[in-house]
Amino acid sequence: MNYQITGWCAHLIRQHVKKGDLCIDATMGNGNDTLLLSQLCGDTGCVLAFDIQEMALANTKERLEKEHAAHNYELFLDSHVNMGNYAEPMSVSCIVFNFGYLPGGNHKLATRPESSILALSTSLSLLKKDGILMLCIYSGGDSGFQERDALLGWLKELDSKKYLVIKTEYYNRPNNPPMPVLVVKL
Repeated sequence: MNYQITGWCAHLIRQHVKKGDLCIDATMGNGNDTLLLSQLCGDTGCVLAFDIQEMALANTKERLEKEHAAHNYELFLDSHVNMGNYAEPMSVSCIVFNFGYLPGGNHKLATRPESSILALSTSLSLLKKDGILMLCIYSGGDSGFQERDALLGWLKELDSKKYLVIKTEYYNRPNNPPMPVLVVKL
């Protein structure tokens, strides 16, 4: 078992995504989650992946081609705020978010609380019953704590009759480790 944050999140995603599912990588970055979702949903499924940086699209496309991923994905140079323009309400099984900045990219180009919360609100309407959001919230250093605190405040207010929110943390790790959060639509 990989106990890094990305491995932990991937473990939870693997438990949920099935062949034929529609999934969204809301912040494609370097394509790790896009590749995982593509592998899990198979030839009959589809992955929609979003990023506002051309470098992210290029890195993701290269990664998918290198790994011979099925051609079951669409990459969009667009904000995760607009994902509702590409998927129908209650049609998506899994939506993945990595909040912060593109690894290896410009640290000043990072997700922001206002647009992230707007994207999360949209994502709730896209999820089908028992669908999941898998969030990885990075904070500290360049990304600060403002977005983390805003996201956690928003998540805490979700209706507990409609959503289950499970926040975990790497409690004994130094330097503000990333925080995985799972949201299940009930």
